[in-house]
Amino acid sequence: MAYYVGLDVAVKSTSVCIVDEDGKVVKERSLVTEPESLADWLAKTGLPFERVGHEAGPMSAWLHEGLARKGLPVVCVEARHMQAALAAMRNKTDRNDACGIAQMMRTGWYRDVHIKSHAAQELRLLLVARRSMIDNRRNIENAIRGTLKVFGIKVGLVSRLKFSDRVRELVADKPAIADTVAAMLAARNALMTQYHVLHRRLKQAAREDVVCRRLMSAPGVGPVVAVTYRAGVDTPERFAKSSSVGAHFGITPKRYASGETDRQGSISKCGDGMVRTALYEAANALLTRSKRPSSLKAWGLAIAKRSCMAKAKVAMARKLAVILHRMWADGTEFNWAVEASA
Repeated sequence: MAYYVGLDVAVKSTSVCIVDEDGKVVKERSLVTEPESLADWLAKTGLPFERVGHEAGPMSAWLHEGLARKGLPVVCVEARHMQAALAAMRNKTDRNDACGIAQMMRTGWYRDVHIKSHAAQELRLLLVARRSMIDNRRNIENAIRGTLKVFGIKVGLVSRLKFSDRVRELVADKPAIADTVAAMLAARNALMTQYHVLHRRLKQAAREDVVCRRLMSAPGVGPVVAVTYRAGVDTPERFAKSSSVGAHFGITPKRYASGETDRQGSISKCGDGMVRTALYEAANALLTRSKRPSSLKAWGLAIAKRSCMAKAKVAMARKLAVILHRMWADGTEFNWAVEASA
């Protein structure tokens, strides 16, 4: 008889439920959230497991890798799919969620998630840290602008490099305000310093990676976009068709068709938002800043002419997602000669 396991993972503890092929609960337990602890307890049961399922989350990669190393047939389930499947339960508890996950493993009604490699996770960490520096620096700037308005001081339009000098100049004759603002500017400058450190590390990673160098041969794609796409896709083989990459990153329209109703909405925005944003920025650079002509840019501008630039950028982002995947899978660079003659 085959047995199926559901794991409802939390930071400190994990609820475990084992069901047989008929759906009957065999064992339940709450264990410490450690791969070794979970694997050892499952091994002691002596049961042959068909699937061990857990929900995608912050600790998914670490937990999945640890359980797989112990020889368990572990499956990571897409979070939104699992949420929809468990929504019918009247009482939501960790124990009930674990039982529901086990039943999903038994019925096969789930969508598994690709667990990224350790290298992709490291690139993702670098991207998130860099983005965090930018966001926090902007938050401090906005806080300074908003606070100074109370005293009638308007910073106005100023470049990022001249922001500190401009603020110090405005509060020079107000010592009490200047002391407080100086502390905020010191924090901002520290963030900018560390941002430059991380940005240099990101560009170095792009230069040293063969795939990133290949992706950067495409118009509009720089080091940030290349590394973001590299970390988001991880392995091109997991996509059977290049055309499905756009849908995976939420750059395809939603559709609702039921009975007499059939309407198409805006893009789904599912998947990795960081990759989606990077592709949109690459599309924007290609359509508005790239000087070199190509049929790819002409295609996007034709959409902008008959529709609008906003829709053209989204369409270009989707097309870039497909082109970059094809370049990666085929091991080829962007062929400007073909583009120019197309």
